[in-house]
Amino acid sequence: MLTSLIALAFQAAAAPPAPKAADPLPADWKPIPAAELLVMKLADERQVVIRLAPRYAPVHVANIRKLASARWWDGETIYRVHDNYVVQWGDATEKKALPAGVIAQPPAEYDWPRYDAVTRLTRIDPYSTSTGHSADGWPLATNGMVAWLPHCYGMVGVARDLKPSTGSGGDLYAVIGHAPRHLDRNIAIVGRVLEGIEHLSSLPRGTEGGLGLYKEASQRVPIISVRLASELPEASQPRFEYRAANNARFAAWVKARENREPPFFELPAGGSDICNAMPPVRRAS
Repeated sequence: MLTSLIALAFQAAAAPPAPKAADPLPADWKPIPAAELLVMKLADERQVVIRLAPRYAPVHVANIRKLASARWWDGETIYRVHDNYVVQWGDATEKKALPAGVIAQPPAEYDWPRYDAVTRLTRIDPYSTSTGHSADGWPLATNGMVAWLPHCYGMVGVARDLKPSTGSGGDLYAVIGHAPRHLDRNIAIVGRVLEGIEHLSSLPRGTEGGLGLYKEASQRVPIISVRLASELPEASQPRFEYRAANNARFAAWVKARENREPPFFELPAGGSDICNAMPPVRRAS
């Protein structure tokens, strides 16, 4: 009898925890196409992988794909690291010619004509009337008429000058600080860093002009190469998956983000900023 009780206790201790309502099923993970992945390589084997958002900024993303195919960024640099704001890369001289077929002044792709989110966060967002997630793994904000990708940590945007400039996509930035949501709908968001953000956020800060520019050319961080994953040898292609949001399990995950549980959290917040509920992604197994 005692032996049986000990065996039962051991089995209970060894059993995996029961899945929660917010846990995904294997089928909830969807592959990200290789043509949506931009791979930037820096020195010392550092690699940054960005998911592009062609549905939300089709002309800018088409430009970025042409720039990558033309090897336009190879040998260029990261020339701006603004503390608690952005890391920016491209042609620091602003003199390099764009490849054939790249549109110098795309349309202002700052808005998406409809809000097709499949989830909605509980709390009202100070920069929009509602926030949520698209089925294919993007954060969204809306004012009830149009929608947009918000400036959350790790999101990638197109640097530009004053209007009418919209930025060609040759100079890009990634958010590395508190979400600068005041930039929403003023700059085209074209993607999100999926892996390697630490290689950008840990760079020395620039000091020039109050904008985080590197004062000396020697401070700039060389870019070895930028490629679409679809142009790399198959064995070298990074593979990622996003978690589909159009199911009850993802809805439960959102509620869990809005109401963190004990034992660490003693007081549930009852809501979340969209940038604290970024859609999960993972390396494909």
